[in-house]
Amino acid sequence: MNMKKATAAFLTAAMATAMVGTIPAAAEETTTIRVMVWDRGDAPAGGSAEQNKMPEYINEQIADLGIQVEFVATPRSGSEDVINTWMAGGTAPDIIFTYDQGVFINFATKGGLADLSEAYENIGTTIKEYTDDVQSMGNIDGHQYALLSKRGAAYPRHTAYIRQDWLDELELPMPETKEQLIETLYAFKEAKPDCIPWAMNGRMDTEKTYLNFVGSYVEFEDQKDEYVYSEGYIVMHDGALEGIKELNKLYNDGIIGQDFATDTDESLFKSAVASGKVGFVLDDNTRIFDYMEALNTDNGGRTFVPIAAFTQEDGEIRNPYEYAYGMYIMVPVVSEDKVDACMTYLNWLADPVNAENVAYAPEHTVDENGVPVPFTGDELQEMGYKSTLDDYNILNKHFAFTESKEGIVSTWTSVNKWEDEEWFNNLYDTIQIGMFRYPTMPQTVEAEATNGAAIKTDMIGYVYRLISCPTDEFDSLEEQLKNDLVNGGLNDILEQRAEYWDEVYGEEE
Repeated sequence: MNMKKATAAFLTAAMATAMVGTIPAAAEETTTIRVMVWDRGDAPAGGSAEQNKMPEYINEQIADLGIQVEFVATPRSGSEDVINTWMAGGTAPDIIFTYDQGVFINFATKGGLADLSEAYENIGTTIKEYTDDVQSMGNIDGHQYALLSKRGAAYPRHTAYIRQDWLDELELPMPETKEQLIETLYAFKEAKPDCIPWAMNGRMDTEKTYLNFVGSYVEFEDQKDEYVYSEGYIVMHDGALEGIKELNKLYNDGIIGQDFATDTDESLFKSAVASGKVGFVLDDNTRIFDYMEALNTDNGGRTFVPIAAFTQEDGEIRNPYEYAYGMYIMVPVVSEDKVDACMTYLNWLADPVNAENVAYAPEHTVDENGVPVPFTGDELQEMGYKSTLDDYNILNKHFAFTESKEGIVSTWTSVNKWEDEEWFNNLYDTIQIGMFRYPTMPQTVEAEATNGAAIKTDMIGYVYRLISCPTDEFDSLEEQLKNDLVNGGLNDILEQRAEYWDEVYGEEE
């Protein structure tokens, strides 16, 4: 059965089920559900994130299911704070979502979320078919308190890029090790005194500009060690301090931009990269795309290329990848009478045909590899859509084309004309080096649920302050900042994470 026929069959079955009351029937009544959506300030003229052509399209498509959607917008930045306010006041939309596991666990363990288990079993047939492999992360003690969105292509959390034109100009080889990279950054500085060899920024919500580098100094003992010190906690592992000390040296030698720690909105970082002053960056996987067309044009050709050089002591590379799951999609307990309607909507949205039309607009076409050819943001706005349509596609982002190199490269080349296919093939090959995923657990320990968000922010501040302090103050400042973290509950979190692992897998692997 093809996708369209499968979708039609499902809709027919859903409507038949509705006749006996499991799903609201359009002929008898329509249930309105309120669904969160991010507002990025990219709505079409005269429209909004809540009201534009996509909400209209969605409601047209789901009308026969007996549901209608009313979108409720919140700014992307700071959305967790808005969700917490909604939940505290009992005013949250019927469907909310977050990437933060701690936020989910906090709501679930304190009775703030509706149990989706029965609705998932009875209504979520399409969700199960396409995303069941990630749904265990939303299950606590046998209760499905959240559905997890399934990511599309497998990508690393962060990727490093270096100026190929500078390497060519200075007749330097592509660095293949961490030591060679550092030598190259000093060569950049010597040849171009006004440049920023390594640009960072001071955003307090991400460790992206330093984490892979610091992590390359850490050797994990086993999977338990990987879990306890996963992601941001790795900076507390034995060995990480050596990496931070190296960054401190690079900073004091003028290799790292001197004002990075105060650049909390990364505006200085963006300006420096876009102006062509930067030789090397570690950033979100494809963020560099935002600057490349103008940079390549201004420089008359190729500028940045991807690089994999954060070698560990054994010469291997650990390249942390995104988890297969993304957002936690939740129904607040105050909306438990609308669980069936919410599940019906999410089940419709999980179908790849529907998900693709929502993510790319129903007018989109596909290329020879079956990859959707996306409209530009300007084109979408001219058509009456919000330019980031994927904000509505919250459940299933895993399309067939995301599983092949050809498909992934096509998604890049179809909209990015500033480089040739060779560049994007090289990007794909480079980001595969050292692919690694941290072990995951479906629950967060109590100490982390209570203090984890604050500790993670404080750990970022810990690293920033150590990178940018005078070298002779490093040790004393590190001791002070570490004590502050411990007093804030760091050790409790790490100890409870270790105990949790032992409870699930035993003390010996």
